[in-house]
Amino acid sequence: MPTYDFERYLNVRTASGPSFGPDGERLSVLMDTTGVPQVWGLDEPTGWPRQLTFEDERVSFASWSPERDELVFGMDEGGDERTQLFRLDGDAETVTPLTDTPEAIHYWGGWNADGSEFAFASNRRDESAFDIYVQGRDEVGDDAERVHEGDGWLSVAGWRPDDDALAVVEMHSSFDYDVYVLDLDTGDLDHLTPHDGDVRYQQVEWGPDGDALYLVTDRDADTTYLARLDVETGALDLVADGGDWNVERFALDDDTGRFVYGRNVDGYTDLTVGELTAETSFREFPAPDLPGGIHYGVAFDGDADRFAVAVTGSAENANVHVVDVETGDTERWTDAAAAGLPKESFVDPRLVRYETFDDREIPAFFSVPDGADRDAEAGEIPVVVDIHGGPESQRRPSFHPVKQYFLNRGYAYFEPNVRGSSGYGATYTHLDDVEKRMDSVADVEAGVEWLRNRPEIDADRIVAMGGSYGGFMVLAALTEYPELWAAGVDIVGIANFVTFLENTGDWRREHREAEYGSLDEDRDLLESISPINNIERIEAPLLVLHGANDPRVPVEEAEQIAAEAADQSVPVEKLIFDDEGHGFTKLQNRIEAYTTVAEFLDEHV
Repeated sequence: MPTYDFERYLNVRTASGPSFGPDGERLSVLMDTTGVPQVWGLDEPTGWPRQLTFEDERVSFASWSPERDELVFGMDEGGDERTQLFRLDGDAETVTPLTDTPEAIHYWGGWNADGSEFAFASNRRDESAFDIYVQGRDEVGDDAERVHEGDGWLSVAGWRPDDDALAVVEMHSSFDYDVYVLDLDTGDLDHLTPHDGDVRYQQVEWGPDGDALYLVTDRDADTTYLARLDVETGALDLVADGGDWNVERFALDDDTGRFVYGRNVDGYTDLTVGELTAETSFREFPAPDLPGGIHYGVAFDGDADRFAVAVTGSAENANVHVVDVETGDTERWTDAAAAGLPKESFVDPRLVRYETFDDREIPAFFSVPDGADRDAEAGEIPVVVDIHGGPESQRRPSFHPVKQYFLNRGYAYFEPNVRGSSGYGATYTHLDDVEKRMDSVADVEAGVEWLRNRPEIDADRIVAMGGSYGGFMVLAALTEYPELWAAGVDIVGIANFVTFLENTGDWRREHREAEYGSLDEDRDLLESISPINNIERIEAPLLVLHGANDPRVPVEEAEQIAAEAADQSVPVEKLIFDDEGHGFTKLQNRIEAYTTVAEFLDEHV
């Protein structure tokens, strides 16, 4: 099979973030055809898309007005995540800035019923807390009315159907949420979910009568399920159980009661389409026959006769499909290009499980180059161990151009979901909390031992690569188990938990301390597990990449680990992008970043 350069793989396009226009005929999507995600419009399936925004920075979302020919989109600057809101007229000729507080974050909260107002949450007043605002569509700048002053991380889940209240969600940590109803006439905030311990209440949607919220929760359960929350009594009743798997990706139309949800079955989406027939019962429609393995970003049209959904898989770059609710018939609306790469060259992974130090089985996706089992001599294939971030996240079989590039170049690819990953129940997710942090690193070591026993793998050419928290895992693996690695690639990773927590965004610190440990109470532990303090153990060459505007893991983490590694005479390279944040979104930067990764591994592996 021919080989292709990295630029080809990074030019594979994606389409996601669908939203129907008020006439129910037009569809907007986010496509990265220009190198960064912009808003594009389509009038028919696989029709020629029309570019609607022409910005240099990424657009993070777009939401059509329910009544007018206009939409709101969000955009930050240089990856700083301080999203501002803009209104775009349907003719794509007029962009009106709706907010003018570039030092603050704005979380979109949705339109009211007639599109005359919208809601959002913002930390304008205090960087560490989010307030709730309502703004008229004609108002611009800082004219929004602050309808609630918060003291935590708040977001708006949506307007009640009669527009007299907002559903508000507060996130204390990744596994601890609360739900409130904010009365817009009185300003009263009614707390619906008082609880002890960690409970998730997520993906909150108003029911058709406005007397209940439908949401995903794990209250009194290890995995999440779909439930109805009565806004008067606070009673929580089961609607649909995911069994041993999490219910996720829930969307509900508050006029018709039609809904879509998925079950996360070992990383793959099992989609259910239904319609409420009573408070907690529903009739189920035929499941759509969609390609790929992961479905997300559901948006109903105006009558909820159809919904749009983004679809991806390991061998399927993301595209948007439209599904007929009652029949399950599907049409692909976007045709995101695969950069001329033959789709048959894309490799699907094999789901495996390996045993770790405490006899627990760890799930992982394992991919080998095409023909490796037939043609490769024993022990000649190098492998990239790619560790996801989060840590409360999950590696799933979505399209990953970096993975497909390395597979095309003869590498195997190993993606473990070590303890602490989401998708396998709350108990599994908490197995790496605070003092148990290094147990997840031991899971990586066990995965490498599994790889070393594979006859096709070269045990001397194993690479650790990961981003964000996965970058910490790379650094920790290199310092805890230095003999295992040929090289390490740290992308926007944490090197020192103390400096990370001191310097991360004020609104995130308490949230992150719940996972990693407190600066006040756990400083000694945080020091002991920080790779920067164990740098003398590192042996493998190290590549460090970061964005200068990263608000989550400040760039100082990259600066200090690269400097300390160099002092230890470790071969180290550092690449900082001045116009990026927590990851790389601009095409030219991605090409430079990952071409550097490929050249680094070519040299050292």
